[in-house]
Amino acid sequence: MKTESILLQTRCVPCGCHCRYCLLSWDGKCPGADWERSAALARRLADWLRKERPELRFHFSFGYSMEHPQLPETLDLLRELDSVQADFLQCDGLRIRDARGTEQFVEMLREHGVRALNFTYYGTEDYHDLFAGRKGDFAWMQRLRAAARAAGLETSVGVPLTRENAPQAAALLERLEGETVRFFVPHAEGRGAALEPIRLRQEDFDALPETVRARMNRRVYRTEAEWLRDPPPEPTRRMLLLSLTPENIGAFETRAFAESIAEAEALDEAYYALLPTTAELLERYGDAQSTAFYSARDLAAKLQKRRLRELGLQPYDVTDERQTGSRRY
Repeated sequence: MKTESILLQTRCVPCGCHCRYCLLSWDGKCPGADWERSAALARRLADWLRKERPELRFHFSFGYSMEHPQLPETLDLLRELDSVQADFLQCDGLRIRDARGTEQFVEMLREHGVRALNFTYYGTEDYHDLFAGRKGDFAWMQRLRAAARAAGLETSVGVPLTRENAPQAAALLERLEGETVRFFVPHAEGRGAALEPIRLRQEDFDALPETVRARMNRRVYRTEAEWLRDPPPEPTRRMLLLSLTPENIGAFETRAFAESIAEAEALDEAYYALLPTTAELLERYGDAQSTAFYSARDLAAKLQKRRLRELGLQPYDVTDERQTGSRRY
């Protein structure tokens, strides 16, 4: 398994939403390490990687949203570190601004080098606001998206598609006319596990108009029956996620970076050593009649957790992106 990149994160910034499928299960508390200490560590790690492990890509991020109290300076830091968030801003959970505040916010982003904004819509207005847990969120995103486009920034939209919101997809697409829209099947990580009863199925997909169906990548999202007939290839690469908290940042600051990387790799190896391949899991547990859509990663995670339950094992979960772990691909 080849380690290709390192993502250092601190979850120290609150989110304005409480989305029903939050990957990080936002609960109103920020368990991340202090920002200034985390930023200093990021600079040191980036410098060490450039000298000692130049083959590894490095990114530094924060959550739960991009509403950092010193966002202009933070964007400059992310650019200094060549981190993807310096160019591509995920706009979910930002503080709602009025028309003038929206224009000023977009101008600041443009001045600090942000070139593209991405938005997640969960359905038409009332449904979206309910799903996101915030009244007025849909209207705010429409206002911000329009201001960004007027300022010459690129914009794109992602829509998680479920059995529940599929009937709204065509109407939502009309509201987003002229926009680059991608429909996708939401993951089951974090709070997303609660969406399992409304996971999109083939019959739901078939009932959608072609304008919607064409915007969901059927090479990425397939039914369980389809994956069973044609299992995905096994991952050969991984990204290591180093998650900073008040409890562990002192250890990250004092020990050698090579040791921290080796520890994360060991956690990854120990977890996956307990599990057979996805193809083997599909052969054992796959449902040839299932019309539910999954990405390869999401289906593998579902089957892996079933196997661990069957064995009565509860290993450290490297796939939980709230903590130090890995993402294989």
